Amino acid sequence: MPTEEELFAAVDALLAGDPDLPGPAERARLREAAGITQARLAQVLQTTTQTVKNWEAGRSRPRPPRRQAYQRLLEGWAQQFPTTTTPADTAPTATAPVATPPGEPTPAPPAPAPADEPPPTHPAPEPAPAPAPEPAPTSEAPPRSRTPHPEKAPHPRKAHRPAHRPTPPPADQRFENGPLAVIDVEDGHVLAYCVGGLVLDVPAKSLPALIDWTLTEARLGQPRLHRNGRDGDPLLVLTPAALERYGLPTALSDEERRAGRLPDGHKAVRQLTRADWKLTRRGLGPWARIYRPAEGAKRHCVQLCIPAWNALDAREWDDRNAPRLPSMHPADLARYLGAYAQRVMTPRGTAAVTGLELMTALHPPTRAEKDPVTGAFTRALNEDALTAVHDVVECEVPDEHPLLKGRFARHHLRTPAEMLMEEPYDWCRPLTDDECMRQYLVAIDVNMSFAAAANGLTVGLNGPTHLTGNPPFDPSLPGSWLVDLSHVDLSRVRVDGRPVDGGRLPSPFTPKGERPTGPAWYATPTVAYAVELGFEVAPVEAYVRTRTGRYLDAWYKRLRDAYVTTMADLGVTTGLGGAEFLDAMARSRQSDPVMALLVGAIKATAKGGIGKLRQRNRGQVPYHEPWPALERETWRPDIRAAVLANQRIGLHRKLMKTAAAADLYPVAVGTDAVVYPSPGPTPLDVLPRTPEGKPVPGTFRLGVSPGMVKHQGTRTVLWAEEQFEEQGGVFNIANHIKTDPAAGEGE
Repeated sequence: MPTEEELFAAVDALLAGDPDLPGPAERARLREAAGITQARLAQVLQTTTQTVKNWEAGRSRPRPPRRQAYQRLLEGWAQQFPTTTTPADTAPTATAPVATPPGEPTPAPPAPAPADEPPPTHPAPEPAPAPAPEPAPTSEAPPRSRTPHPEKAPHPRKAHRPAHRPTPPPADQRFENGPLAVIDVEDGHVLAYCVGGLVLDVPAKSLPALIDWTLTEARLGQPRLHRNGRDGDPLLVLTPAALERYGLPTALSDEERRAGRLPDGHKAVRQLTRADWKLTRRGLGPWARIYRPAEGAKRHCVQLCIPAWNALDAREWDDRNAPRLPSMHPADLARYLGAYAQRVMTPRGTAAVTGLELMTALHPPTRAEKDPVTGAFTRALNEDALTAVHDVVECEVPDEHPLLKGRFARHHLRTPAEMLMEEPYDWCRPLTDDECMRQYLVAIDVNMSFAAAANGLTVGLNGPTHLTGNPPFDPSLPGSWLVDLSHVDLSRVRVDGRPVDGGRLPSPFTPKGERPTGPAWYATPTVAYAVELGFEVAPVEAYVRTRTGRYLDAWYKRLRDAYVTTMADLGVTTGLGGAEFLDAMARSRQSDPVMALLVGAIKATAKGGIGKLRQRNRGQVPYHEPWPALERETWRPDIRAAVLANQRIGLHRKLMKTAAAADLYPVAVGTDAVVYPSPGPTPLDVLPRTPEGKPVPGTFRLGVSPGMVKHQGTRTVLWAEEQFEEQGGVFNIANHIKTDPAAGEGE
């Protein structure tokens, strides 16, 4: 930081006092009238060109001692180049922080946060502020130098809005700089790259000072997604250069990597402790939360993301085959994670963790309720949310659960009559002679299949009720049913009046596609499908939930909108169909690498969020001992089972429709990928269509929306026969037909 004497020499002497600066437009006018470039002004004030751009755009304000020097310079120019009219925006740019309205009562706190979260705030029951505008796509990142990142061009869809659309509400001024910043060091200057191309100077010289600056000056964060929720804490993404500047290692040692954190005796941890900052139970690791106890409704919490410590796992956030994050410019990283934060939510950890947190953010378990007698706010439960940890059911829990301790012999493999086995398809069959005469095998993939299966699904919100004595099946009650479905014969089913060949279709009741052999546990959607096919069902017993709701609908819609918007950024829109859609998908892989990564992260969020509902013991504790995930209200294996059952049943329903409409049968199904023999290499050569050229209702339809399908890949029948011979029959070709290596990952 330059001294005042150095700056005095650059712009003469300071005037007494510290009056307000002229408005952004007037600053630019005065500089241009003097014939001085932004780069020259930045050189005189010993800052960056981008910082001067931000001052003149009104996105940031200079701080002392540069502020006094800049004010002196502007006053001198104003005397030399007076204006006869008052600029429209010469008002001071300072904005006061948002204050709590006088007399606002303090509401009661919500339910306790998870152990790795700081104590929650006390959100008042008021509407959430409007979200900040999304970042616009940019051009290729500049080299790592003092050259500022290019200004972001407005998104083409936003540049041509119809005139009749209402003006969007202003962004929340508390978080005017976006939800997060990427902290980097260039030429000795610490810079914060924010969304929209904004770059801030960071004066902090230590890690505690960086946290203070983030909470007091940076104006980072995200408005709550639900009026009863809480605002998103600011996120700082630290590059390796920033790690060095703030005394953190650029790589964890083997011991630190196993522990997932720095030791408590590390210098950086001790600095935070001396400054009265606290760390959550996860400590100072790849995703660290640094906080002080909340003051009323105001939180004091900052989250760190450290990619160099594998915070952004390549399996979720990057392209595993050609990683881009290690060399990504900080501005592009801010654009990538900023777009994710604004379209999904501010990342809270892995994509799977964020997917689960999104459910809670959209359905907070508690709300502040005013007592009509005393006027005090108390905590009330929301009926449409998961609000408590309930008793678990033996058939629904995984093998390592404490409930099963001593229940079975060691190494016992539970049978379908002992365990709810609702999983995605993994089925493959040999090709018939007629199918071998076709040249190609075309694989199609269902977009966002697990998210689509969650849409409209009724799930249980309370604990289980045990039904015994052969209870009648009730499709309105979500839960688990012990029932024998071995009598269901697909060959006896007629679809739209047409029979199907059940021998060439997988059974809808088992992940391997094999016909059941006796009683087994099934989720409600599976049993309901047997009834839909026209067969009688007679449950032996059941565990059902009596308080129900469509808990995942808002979660699905948030992820759907994020996915469709991002695909539109890549040139694939919902209005495309057939050949246009296939061409747009082929071009999208090279159109914008940053947005292509965002698509993968959104898909990983959907898939991982459902998986987190039954998070298993990952070695944190001994077998049959409780692990941390069991303490969450959102540890609900029954909801996960219902989603997976609904996904498999929905896929089978389309398989049946396709078989009846075109006598077309799959040869393999892997999770959400379906392989059909085809005379041509594209889905257009195989998917059935009406005489008018439209997809047959109820069958697979090409398109970008969740639940529709895209082309996953094509192989020859000869290739498949060679693979079957080499693998000895233990081989699912659906998992290996991928034109795009990143496709077909289960979402």
